[in-house]
Amino acid sequence: MDGVPRVPEQRRPGSLEEPAALRFSVLGPVRAWRGEEPLNTGSPQQRALLAALLLREGRTATAAELIDALWGAEPPSQALAAVRTYASRLRKVLDPGVLVSESGGYAVRDLGEGALDLAAAQDLAADAEKARSAGDLCHARHVLNQALGLWDGEPLAGVPGPYADAQRVRLEEWRLQLLESRLDMDLEQGCHAEAVSELTALTAAHPLRERLRELLMLALYRSGRQAEALAVYADTRRLLAEELGVDPRSGLKELQQRILQADPALAEPSAPVAEPAAVPVRPAQLPATVPDFTGRSSFVSELSEVLASAEGRVMAVSALAGIGGVGKTTLAVHVAHQARTAFPDGQLYVDLQGAGPRAAEPETVLGSFLRALGTPDSSIPDSLEERAALYRSVLDGRRVLVLLDNAKDAAQVRPLLPGTEGCAALVTSRVRMVDLAGAHLVDLDVMSPDEALSLFTKIVGEERVASEREAALDVVAACGFLPLAIRIAASRLAARRTWTVSVLAAKLADERRRLDELQAGDLAVKATFELGYGQLEPAQSRAFRLLGLADGPDMSLAAAAAVLDLPVEETEDLLESLVDTSLLESAAPGRYRFHDLVRLYARACAERDEQPPGERDAAMSRLLDFYLANASEVYALERPGDRTVAHLEKSRYAGQEFTDAADALDWLHAEAEPLLACVQQSLKPATLRRAVDLLVATIDLAESGAGSLRYERTAIAARDAAASQGDAHAEVRARITLAQVLSQAGRFEEAEREAKRADLLNEAAADPWTSSTAPNQLGIIAICRSLYADAEGYFIRAIDAFRADENKPGEASAVCNLSRTLASMGRSERAVELAQQGIKIYDDLGLSVRLANARYASGIVLTQAGRLPEALEQLEKALHIFKDSRQRLWEGTTHFRIAQVHLAAHRPAQAAQHAEQALGIGCIGGDWMRANALTLLGKALEALGQPDRARACWRDALGIYDTAGSSEAAEVRGLLSPLTAV
Repeated sequence: MDGVPRVPEQRRPGSLEEPAALRFSVLGPVRAWRGEEPLNTGSPQQRALLAALLLREGRTATAAELIDALWGAEPPSQALAAVRTYASRLRKVLDPGVLVSESGGYAVRDLGEGALDLAAAQDLAADAEKARSAGDLCHARHVLNQALGLWDGEPLAGVPGPYADAQRVRLEEWRLQLLESRLDMDLEQGCHAEAVSELTALTAAHPLRERLRELLMLALYRSGRQAEALAVYADTRRLLAEELGVDPRSGLKELQQRILQADPALAEPSAPVAEPAAVPVRPAQLPATVPDFTGRSSFVSELSEVLASAEGRVMAVSALAGIGGVGKTTLAVHVAHQARTAFPDGQLYVDLQGAGPRAAEPETVLGSFLRALGTPDSSIPDSLEERAALYRSVLDGRRVLVLLDNAKDAAQVRPLLPGTEGCAALVTSRVRMVDLAGAHLVDLDVMSPDEALSLFTKIVGEERVASEREAALDVVAACGFLPLAIRIAASRLAARRTWTVSVLAAKLADERRRLDELQAGDLAVKATFELGYGQLEPAQSRAFRLLGLADGPDMSLAAAAAVLDLPVEETEDLLESLVDTSLLESAAPGRYRFHDLVRLYARACAERDEQPPGERDAAMSRLLDFYLANASEVYALERPGDRTVAHLEKSRYAGQEFTDAADALDWLHAEAEPLLACVQQSLKPATLRRAVDLLVATIDLAESGAGSLRYERTAIAARDAAASQGDAHAEVRARITLAQVLSQAGRFEEAEREAKRADLLNEAAADPWTSSTAPNQLGIIAICRSLYADAEGYFIRAIDAFRADENKPGEASAVCNLSRTLASMGRSERAVELAQQGIKIYDDLGLSVRLANARYASGIVLTQAGRLPEALEQLEKALHIFKDSRQRLWEGTTHFRIAQVHLAAHRPAQAAQHAEQALGIGCIGGDWMRANALTLLGKALEALGQPDRARACWRDALGIYDTAGSSEAAEVRGLLSPLTAV
């Protein structure tokens, strides 16, 4: 697409050095301000006169032109007098010399730069065009969004007259052109998923605008929704034929054909064209290849072929994945050196530190790359987006190989990819980058026995291995054929001439000591471990050993103090001293972590040196207490008055003080991974109940969607541990938490089994928390399965149990759930009353997230009662709270409910927009709710005259329902049948 659209037939006025105090707007109501003070611009006709003069941008308008602008062909008899009166009144309001009389007409002069919003929008659009031409799409999008933000509703709103009518059409057309340009750049930058919702709403509002349809098709295709993209074309072709009697333009037809053919060029946005770097520098950053590189011949050939195909392709990307120590970096460096001649403009290399606690920031890496490519520091922008755009521009027309080593994930890699023909990238990572579009994925496994023995022999020497071949095979087998382990073992043997291969094999045969033998990532690291630990003071060595026991990815200073049973200040001194010895890393201020191999070494030291032996269990018990105390505080802040905390196991810690609920949630989400890891490690008889209660107190981790899968796995482990140990009290609680997270994932049959088992076991356990929570959860599951009579019985039980426990928030939850049940059974009046009761309880208690749940339930009930404005009000209030509380899944679910209200109110465009947002964010209920959202989106699209895209949505929904065996499948088949018959 060509550059940013210019406003038709308009020129901006000359600007002054000093901005005037007056400001005017025409991109909305016609208004004027002096500084921040609004000015009275008079009657609609008087505003029409002001608008006509402002839009002439300093040129004189004759009296006849103004009369024609205000009244057209039939002016009143006193039109000239009226114009003079309006002008006189405006002159009194405005600054002297602004509205001038000239040659029998009038003009607005001497306005400061940016005094008129239209002129400011023109300037911003021009800047965006320049930025786009220079290849800086990020800046162009930002500036264009600023320009679009100057619109405040309909241009010249409320202004009468034929001139205003014509200008409104012109300005609205320009706004749509700017929107199309910005959306086009969104897609060029890879923001296709985010653009779908906006384009869906725009095509509904402007159904005959083919460019918007084209952009929507492209966005849907790049989001993996090919069927919907083709359905948009079918809807467009039919609509144009019915409304205008024409076919789609050639560009739209061509796009349809390219989608049908799965044209690879459509899968990724085209790279922006930019000027080449001013100073062509040829970097040669590849690390040295190892002289004893062994085997991997098939992988070398495969990767070399991919790199050789870079010429003539937009970009060749190979991503090597495998466990740590499998030889990803060694292979990548070896292949890169072999391919150097194919990339005469240079080779870039960076260790992205993805396996460490603090992965390299893409913007930092881009700064280093740009400098290596000859870009002066003064020309390197600050933001990630601007650096990435400049990086791609500098590489345009050059043939450069980029080796991105030790990447954390695809998000870290994407800004670092060249994106231009002739360039290539090699990526290594411990994760398989299936979400890196267009990448050639290589899964690197351990060596074959022959390759492993060959590597061992090259390092140790043929003579020593030949005489002890069987022992050598035992060594490489003990190393698991992992290249790093083989290299460490072989290097140790090569450095000890008195050792035989059999001696090394015997050392590695002892599984308990094998990690001691293979600790050092290389010989220097191993020497550092041994020398460093031996030189520690007793307090330091104790801290080193005990902190290595925890499984989490990192640990906060406060958690470390709990493990060591020391004051925070003393703990910080110890930890910082360990950082200085390189035995511990400072991941971020106040957070620490071990390198993986160092952690194994620390644990081996704890097993060997910690006295008394029970101190290891005591340290982990203190960590569990720390997490339980703080999680209970978070729960209590989020749910004032909830009795759950009173039923949890007691902790020896009081829990830290949080400034507010937001601060508490920050702590919870920051500690999610180490906290759940602690639960998993604490499923022993002495700590089982506290571990399960920690799961109960951190249910927000499952509801937010951020850690649902890890939470589920931990809950399953807790359930199994409790069952195997015969602890009914812990088992019922573990099963209830598991039922909750399974419900949120839409796996209702599994959730029901867990909740029913908990309910049955609780007859013996008599746990008051389970007595109320189990029937409440069973009721929620019954609602989702449309078993409303069962749900009513469960909720009545839950209400009685919550009241017996004096748990007002729990009672409110069950009351709101009961209101939804009764509404679904047709008892709307009683349902609304109950919903209002629930809201009042939460409101009186000062709850936030739970109040949002109540408003959400009320919105559903009011929707079913046909009270749509009230329903929309309640749901929008709930949405605001969910957003503030970072409950993403609830946020998405609320968008779905808002879409239901809009569809019921015959507002399909708004319904489609909210349904798209629900699909983009995700919902409580997993795939089941996704299918519900797709069904609703299809209904909205059908109402918008897009039956083909509607059918594509329904087919997707039907596939999900059929897989799950959901009863809703029948409804979707009914929706598809009439369309199939047409």
